[in-house]
Amino acid sequence: LPPHPGPVVIAKELKANIGHVLLYGIIISIPVTLIAGPLFNKIAQKIIPSAYGREGDISALGAQKEFTEEEMPGFGISILTAILPVILMLISTLVQLITGHDSPKNAFESIIYLIGNAGTAMLIAVIFAIFTMGILRHRKMDHIMESVTQAIYPIGMMLLIIGGGGTFKQVLIDGGVGDTIAKMFEGTHMSPILLAWIVAAVLRIALGSATVAAISTTGIVMPLLQASDANVALVVLAIGAGSVILSHVNDAGFWMFKEYFGLTVKETFLTWSLLETIISVSGIIFILFISLFV
Repeated sequence: LPPHPGPVVIAKELKANIGHVLLYGIIISIPVTLIAGPLFNKIAQKIIPSAYGREGDISALGAQKEFTEEEMPGFGISILTAILPVILMLISTLVQLITGHDSPKNAFESIIYLIGNAGTAMLIAVIFAIFTMGILRHRKMDHIMESVTQAIYPIGMMLLIIGGGGTFKQVLIDGGVGDTIAKMFEGTHMSPILLAWIVAAVLRIALGSATVAAISTTGIVMPLLQASDANVALVVLAIGAGSVILSHVNDAGFWMFKEYFGLTVKETFLTWSLLETIISVSGIIFILFISLFV
């Protein structure tokens, strides 16, 4: 979901309202979380009980340290810091729904729409996090900046992945793949939402990267949407759901999960891969259900 860069890029490419994507996504995430969380957890414990019992330390997660109560932020402020971007984007979406304006008509709406922008919301959240997790915890500024610097490093790889996905998407568009698929399904009654999920799922399994699969799918389904009245926000969510299916050996996340939790390859397939597939399949089921009403 936004403000993750993948869905934001897809929403912009398909000209979907990011606020609507977030709002529908949060609604869908509630039943999906219940299914993939406590329900799957109970089943997984019976299927692969060995994955739930491990001896040893957690050195793979980095240096361990004991924190005093004074060093620990409160539960409420921790949750608020984590979900602040979502709150800001939801406020902007609600204002749009109440006013019925897609673009600001006065200064108040301009400010609300600005803070609801994905980039602005993330920037505000970062500044807020520096204050709540750093300054309020009486950490020195050089320590805070060191944490910020370390957090920036992974962004470079994310930018490369998004750039690579965008390049591959353009290759598919220029090669006419999207038009070919549109002609193949011309006259059929398959929902563009379901087709977007299928294409994203196939690319995910083949390529490994969820972000590349999602962005590439965007270029393929664009021609289909031109002659369809499907809700574009739900198409964005369908692409996102399809792009997380069946994480396996060609996905870096598969190996990270395996190493961090000290699992075997078989245990990782029966926990992580199965979990991702359940999220994807249950996600598209609820997306199709919502499409009946919006």
